[in-house]
Amino acid sequence: MMQSLIELSWLIPIYGFLGVLLSLPWSTGMVQRTGPRPAVYINIFMTFLAFVHGTLVFMGIWNEGSVELHLPWLQVADMALSFDLDLSVLNLGALELSTGLTLMAQMYALGYMEKEWAMARFFSLLGFFEGAVSGVLLSGSFFLAYFLLEMLTLSTFLLVGFWYAQPLVVKAARDAFLTKRVGDLLMLMGVLGLASWAGDLHYNEMYEWVKEANLTPLTATLLGLALIAGPTGKCAQFPLHLWLDEAMEGPSPASILRNSVVVTCGAYVLIKLQPIVVLSPIALNVLIGIGTVTAIGASLVAIAQVDLKRSMSYSTSAYLGMVFIAVGAQWPGVAIGLLFTHAVAKALLFMSFGAIINNTSCQDMTELGGIWSRMPATTIAYVVGGAGMVGLLPLGGFWALQLGIDFLRREHPLLAVVFLLVNALTVVNLVRVFRLVFLGDVTPKTRRSPEANWLMATPMMSLSVFVVLLPFVMMHMALLPPLRYWNPWVFAALVVSGLVGWLVGGTIPLNRALSRSTNRNLRLLQDLLSNDFYTEQFYRVTVVFLVRQGSRLVSWFDRYVVDGAVNLVGMASLMGGEGLKYSVSGQSQGYIFTIVVGVTVLAFAMTWAMW
Repeated sequence: MMQSLIELSWLIPIYGFLGVLLSLPWSTGMVQRTGPRPAVYINIFMTFLAFVHGTLVFMGIWNEGSVELHLPWLQVADMALSFDLDLSVLNLGALELSTGLTLMAQMYALGYMEKEWAMARFFSLLGFFEGAVSGVLLSGSFFLAYFLLEMLTLSTFLLVGFWYAQPLVVKAARDAFLTKRVGDLLMLMGVLGLASWAGDLHYNEMYEWVKEANLTPLTATLLGLALIAGPTGKCAQFPLHLWLDEAMEGPSPASILRNSVVVTCGAYVLIKLQPIVVLSPIALNVLIGIGTVTAIGASLVAIAQVDLKRSMSYSTSAYLGMVFIAVGAQWPGVAIGLLFTHAVAKALLFMSFGAIINNTSCQDMTELGGIWSRMPATTIAYVVGGAGMVGLLPLGGFWALQLGIDFLRREHPLLAVVFLLVNALTVVNLVRVFRLVFLGDVTPKTRRSPEANWLMATPMMSLSVFVVLLPFVMMHMALLPPLRYWNPWVFAALVVSGLVGWLVGGTIPLNRALSRSTNRNLRLLQDLLSNDFYTEQFYRVTVVFLVRQGSRLVSWFDRYVVDGAVNLVGMASLMGGEGLKYSVSGQSQGYIFTIVVGVTVLAFAMTWAMW
């Protein structure tokens, strides 16, 4: 029985796509009498099947060891393409995380979007998303992973642009798609390079090729930079980070998955590629540089935001920045621990925000307050999610950060300081949001705000319990070091950084109107952070300006040079035909003479050319 389930593991990514196909009659509007609920139940059931199937296979692999599945697809001449799945404990653990969070997000969405007329289409898009993510996590070849990453980019575009009648949503979906395409196209160059040099895109084969690879330093650097470009876009890292902020225009259930599963999926691909990126020390240093800039910069920008979801989206970029640092420092175990703890905690935070937005129709912190007395379950979810994400003993985030700081302090002490700084800034932001939204006086927006409905509260409370029990799960999966390796100084430094963040966040003056300071220097700092260091404006006057001018030049060349040449040929043919029609005499001897002269000239020209 277990062997059959393992051999049928290729069905796990198919479940999501099958749900999309079965729900097409409702998502396309062909069936309307029953309402959208059948499509919702079909997709939830398919995700449940994927979760159960993955759980059973995970239990079997835990006892029997890793298994590789090889499914031939296309073979032409000497090129053979196949779908290969790597059923390891790590891959299946990541799969269970993604399918579990997707299942909870779907249950949550059923309560959040109960009055949405296009709910069937939304759940079909979630099924498409879930199938792509599952395939990426289980893939045993880079070819399959890249193919499914492209599908993941498409699903992100469709989910962000779900409310396509709103101009801001259309802009956000377009920017998210195009920004990711930049990273995907660069990564495609790396895929083609690996296919040429390694001769095989299977991960295990590429790992063997790396041991004896003989690439020049320039080639290895270009290959490494191309490979990390894709995860940089997927994980919203500098300079491809603006899309995640704009993507918050989409529905909150999609934001839950985007800030937990999507970024985790992109970072997981980076972890798989890390044994290849090590060919270039420059690429590893670039990873560390990108992660450091994003981690510190995004943490500072998050503190200046007044939008609930945008504040936490910048926090997502900051935590993924620490993952990039861990991969660049060649500590993939630290990266996996950070991904695992961050995903569940951030999903819980966005569930609490979604409940507030659903009940108040507002996500501006300056218009909220006194939520704790109106929505106690939502308040508990926020507190547990925030505590699980930062270095609060004994929750999961503490152990992940502690492990990273302990490893980095030996060879990269400055990077360990970055971890401590990001933890302190994250605590400042979480305490600031709690004071503005959950404490204080009740506002007109929150005066009659009820608790979330049971469909939204059930996954929130379930995930809250899981966040509390997460350290035991990490211990069972050997993600925590033995007791003899625990460093009390690292413990103390992490606790102190959290206390400093809590004190700063709890004592800084917060004006609910958040008016700009009269102090010029402080006002400039506020504007700098709230506008994300003016990154968008910088792109507008550099990259966008150059692309626009280049487009105008190409348009002018096409209109006046290319079209002009074509029009000239057409005009010459037209005028020639018009002129020749007057030379038609109707006498056959004139026609024969013209043919003879033409053939003679042609024969003379050919003879001259051959001579």
